[in-house]
Amino acid sequence: MPGIQRFLIFGSQIKIHKFLKINNADKVLEVLFEILTAVHGTQNLKDLYKAIHKSLGKVLNVDNFFIADHNIQKDSISFPYYVDRVDTELPSEILDFSQTGSLTGKVIKAAKPLIFFSKDLAEFKKENKHLNRTPIGSASKVWLGAPLIVKDKSIGAIVVQSYSSEKKYKKSDLDILDMVSQHIAFAIERKEADDAIREQKQIFEKIFELSPAGIAFVANRVFKRVNDEFVKIFGYENKADLINKKTEMTYASKKEYLRAGEIMYSDSALKHRSDFKYNLKKKDKTLCPARITSNYSTLKDPLLCAVSSVTDLTETDDARKARIKQEKLQGTLEMAGAICHELNQPLHAILGYCELLMMDHDTDVKEAKEMLIIIAEQINRIEKITKKLLSITQYKTLKYAGKNKIFDIWNAGIEK
Repeated sequence: MPGIQRFLIFGSQIKIHKFLKINNADKVLEVLFEILTAVHGTQNLKDLYKAIHKSLGKVLNVDNFFIADHNIQKDSISFPYYVDRVDTELPSEILDFSQTGSLTGKVIKAAKPLIFFSKDLAEFKKENKHLNRTPIGSASKVWLGAPLIVKDKSIGAIVVQSYSSEKKYKKSDLDILDMVSQHIAFAIERKEADDAIREQKQIFEKIFELSPAGIAFVANRVFKRVNDEFVKIFGYENKADLINKKTEMTYASKKEYLRAGEIMYSDSALKHRSDFKYNLKKKDKTLCPARITSNYSTLKDPLLCAVSSVTDLTETDDARKARIKQEKLQGTLEMAGAICHELNQPLHAILGYCELLMMDHDTDVKEAKEMLIIIAEQINRIEKITKKLLSITQYKTLKYAGKNKIFDIWNAGIEK
């Protein structure tokens, strides 16, 4: 019984009474143990199928052996592993599988192991002819197949057959094939799960590395993993400069480091995450404005394990400062234009009358007095303009020559 006990330890769901019906049960158990070891030890299904074929050959004739995959959506069947002495070549994929005459199809549809002897195969041939279905493969003397069932769905089959004699196999051999099929199904299910995990990991890696924000995994405020953007933001050469280093290295001082921790604790208690702006220290000791967003695995101690993203706001701040500077410059230019426009008129008048007084020596006192009155009026006008500038309360412009604008002095404030 040691062989049976070993098999049960590895979780087979096959009932013991099946072994009692099989001749050379210990040998069968050793083969199943080999297959189970291969399931856990091989890196891919191709290597596993080769190992299964070799081990199964110790208890069954496997001169003609194949494993079939059924794609329900495409209504097709393919053969990831195939060895046959008569039909040495098969198409890589057979489409419209449901419309073909296939024993493999019967096993998949029945979702249970089936054996066909010469009489059964003859009946199946008649059935195909009556239904006008094209048979797949050469006619054999005996044929055995067991389904591959994953998550209660029959997704393929494992098959052995003989073209020479139906005495090559007996019904009890179907139990062996059925047990092997369960191991293959388990391996396929495991591989699908591994592939899904691998795919998710690849997607995560792409998101992690291509993120425009710096991302870091932090445990107890120690960097455990960072992406390239994170390294770039802080001006380091490679990830090794940060990995397993305290996050304190990215703060201006111990005081700032502790203060940031207090913010994280406070925010996590309220909204289970933190999101705040803070000045962080680069490798060259300069500070950069940044936005820090963190999510925590536990609320009892949020800094125990966290995923943090850091966005460098330097360019944003520089752009904002440049925009404000440009707006101020534009406002200054418009104001200067308005002042020049308004002052030029009275100044030209003053200049003109002064020139007349200087040029015309025959001008009598009355005419001179009138000119002086005009000069005084223009000087008063300049005074009003300067007072208006002091009373501006809002920003208004008006169209000027060409596409230019000037500040609307007269409508930008309260009349005084």
